[in-house]
Amino acid sequence: MNKMNDASKEKSSRKRKSTSSKTDLETSELPSKKTKNQGNTVGVKRNEKGQLIFEDFPQFQPNMTPKEVLQAGSFGGTYFRPIYSSVTKQNYKDVWGELPDDWLEGLNIPKQVASSTYRENVNTYKVKCGGSLEMWESSGWIVSEDPYGWFQWYCRFFQGRRTKDDGRQVDRWAKCAGVKGRWRNNLITKVVRSGCRFDNPTVSPVVRQTLQHWGYRLTEEDYKVGAKRVKPK
Repeated sequence: MNKMNDASKEKSSRKRKSTSSKTDLETSELPSKKTKNQGNTVGVKRNEKGQLIFEDFPQFQPNMTPKEVLQAGSFGGTYFRPIYSSVTKQNYKDVWGELPDDWLEGLNIPKQVASSTYRENVNTYKVKCGGSLEMWESSGWIVSEDPYGWFQWYCRFFQGRRTKDDGRQVDRWAKCAGVKGRWRNNLITKVVRSGCRFDNPTVSPVVRQTLQHWGYRLTEEDYKVGAKRVKPK
């Protein structure tokens, strides 16, 4: 009888130990709220040009971090507003809560981050730009992993998340704000033909704001390189 009791106790002990180990593992894989809100951005560095370095995607070279995009004034203050996604068939709200605390420091969340009303005066260049979520969804650009769109993907990518959609999203950035990107070169051309400095905010503020939403601000070095390719009128 004692042997049976001892065996039973040993089995029970192993079960408890196994359960405890599993719980510890699961807990270690799920960051605490404090850790999550601090973000995982320590490993992101810049090169001598001020471009961000992502070793697994060297062609992805934005020069504004997600924090800088938000702090500068973007999306008319509406990016993380409550939405219904026709892609996932779900409602979303308070998604800004997953961002590191310092990204939102000093910002008025209801007006500058999660507003349902677009405010041009929130934006750096005081203009409205960008299409609606519905337009992006109907065009097939939105996927279920990031129902808010590219900037949500960027926020998560910057903090270390990697998914099978990364290549597509990086390619979208390149076509918009990369060396051969449409809007980057559009802005360079307009600056050249205006005769103004590369950073004159009155030259195509809508394009400047658009590029900011994609994590890019025109630099003097990029302007000089791109200006060489601009054809005279």
